[in-house]
Amino acid sequence: MTIKVLLKFAENGINLTPEVYNNIINSEDPISLASSVILKIKSKFSGKMFILTEDIFKSILRMEDIENTKNSQPLDLTNSVDKNDNYSKTNNNEDDENRKNQINNEDSKDSNTSTSAISTGIIENTSTISKEDNKIIPRINETPKSRKKPKSRVAKGLDIFKTKEINENKALEEKPAINEDVSTSNETTEKKEDNDDNDINKAYKFPTIKVEDTQENRSKIRNNIKNSKRNSDISNVNFDYKVIQDTSKQSYTNGEIGNLISYFKNRYEKLRDILSKRPELRTYQNIVDIGQGNTTDFTIIGMIRDIKITKNNHKIIEIEDETSNLTVLIHNENNDLMKSTEKLVKDEVIGIIGDKKGELGIASRIIQPSVHRIAEKPMDFSIAFLSDVHIGSMTFLEDAFLKFIDWINGDFGTDEQRKIAKDVKYLIIAGDIVDGIGVYPNQDKELNIKDITEQYDKAAEYLSEIRSDVKIIIGPGNHDASRVAEPQPAVPPKYANSLYELNNVEFISNPGIVSLEGINVLIYHGRGFDDMVMGVKGMTHQRNDLVLEELLKKRHLAPIYGERTPLASELEDHLVIDEIPDIIHTGHVHINTYKKYNGIHMINSGTFQTQTEFQKIYNIVPTCAEVPVLYKGTYKQLKFV
Repeated sequence: MTIKVLLKFAENGINLTPEVYNNIINSEDPISLASSVILKIKSKFSGKMFILTEDIFKSILRMEDIENTKNSQPLDLTNSVDKNDNYSKTNNNEDDENRKNQINNEDSKDSNTSTSAISTGIIENTSTISKEDNKIIPRINETPKSRKKPKSRVAKGLDIFKTKEINENKALEEKPAINEDVSTSNETTEKKEDNDDNDINKAYKFPTIKVEDTQENRSKIRNNIKNSKRNSDISNVNFDYKVIQDTSKQSYTNGEIGNLISYFKNRYEKLRDILSKRPELRTYQNIVDIGQGNTTDFTIIGMIRDIKITKNNHKIIEIEDETSNLTVLIHNENNDLMKSTEKLVKDEVIGIIGDKKGELGIASRIIQPSVHRIAEKPMDFSIAFLSDVHIGSMTFLEDAFLKFIDWINGDFGTDEQRKIAKDVKYLIIAGDIVDGIGVYPNQDKELNIKDITEQYDKAAEYLSEIRSDVKIIIGPGNHDASRVAEPQPAVPPKYANSLYELNNVEFISNPGIVSLEGINVLIYHGRGFDDMVMGVKGMTHQRNDLVLEELLKKRHLAPIYGERTPLASELEDHLVIDEIPDIIHTGHVHINTYKKYNGIHMINSGTFQTQTEFQKIYNIVPTCAEVPVLYKGTYKQLKFV
């Protein structure tokens, strides 16, 4: 019965939370209930993968007047099977038993509990979603089935994105009055790092300008974009453009287990080399060498294999290096240390300083690779940032995108706004320039252009209007015609030949790194955000700046292997952040954010697609048609709707 129920949902691309699964399987007729629920979901929602939460399930029951007769405790699905042990030695049963006994002893010392020592099976895996935050964020790239008719292209002026005060509680949900002006400098845009994430951006405000059109009655409607290609002539502008990293022709894997071992070994070696430069880790040792001699203290660098919590809320970290593995205890009375472990995830590489007692390590300090503060480089040019344009979708904001093209050409806006536009020398598009095809079930019903090549042809028509002295750099996203697994090679000419024919367009992989006039820009679409939001308490798509900051601390763009973000097990892990960039540009989540962290400009560029049905369910408000511009090193955000 259980298998039949699970198969019915799996065949329809529906995932169940433990609470929903428990309610269905304990109903009077699980098969009939499952069929009714599936029918209701498929009639209301479309998507490649749907997460059925308890709130949605209860709403469906009310709509269908279905009675759920039993209500037992949620099924514990946290004890999942571990991934392959890539290069650690196999533990013998005696060592495992010794570790468990030591953990039991540590728990029994807890003065605040009278419970007996932990039994063999009491250690439970860390839940990826807390009870308080038991809301699973769906794929945010699905598109609604209807689209409002676009307005005519009468230029009424650009509305600049209003000044926002961001904090953990309100995120980007509310917008103040539109005409609020704030004057900020590069120095004031950066807030000192705070230990409390809830306060991390309380004092930060976006620098803004009010954009108005000097020709209020100007009306400019194109009948055919092809008739006025601005970049048909090669520009005489000197671009100091260099590709630092492009994995398009470096990607290799044959899917064998040896590739997976090489992949994790390479990740470990890269991050170990970064960590070993930290003063406190320069004398690190191999795990197998701990305890040799008269000392029991240790300093190690290892990859997290698993994270667990005991019944008395001690934390257990299973860590491994190339020589062996070690069970490390984080005592619950060490508040600072416990707090430092809240955002740790499987498969990341960290340093641990501690003391070994028998088979158990007692940690006193956790060290992440992190990024040091970098010196700010002068910029005498500007960069505009786009992502998630979704050309071909019914919900693509064509009118707003055409206004953006007018603006970047200097044909739209006040003198001040045109001055900013004409200073733009580079335009970076971090994935999903088109909506793609076959990305999720029934997507064709939500497309204006149902052929992938025609979508790229349409994109070429738009971009061909941009002046030739702007170099356009395009990376792929999960909607583009590239492989799904990261790193993604550049979109091939087979599908996007019309874009390749444009004189000022360059393609790059995802992730990719380019140097623009000496400014290093890391371009990453951002799918790694999904696993962080799902797996780390307090992380949200709305506050993707905090997610990106944490990824920088981990020095990896998608550290969690085998979850929502598909990663190719290649001979080299290309998602390690080897060198610290001056700018990191992401997309994917459809929400603009900006933060300057340790001298690094962190920019997420929103979308040119309206709110999707999935976003409406979870009250995720996209930032539509608001374009970030780094104007001579100062952040601006211009709104075109």
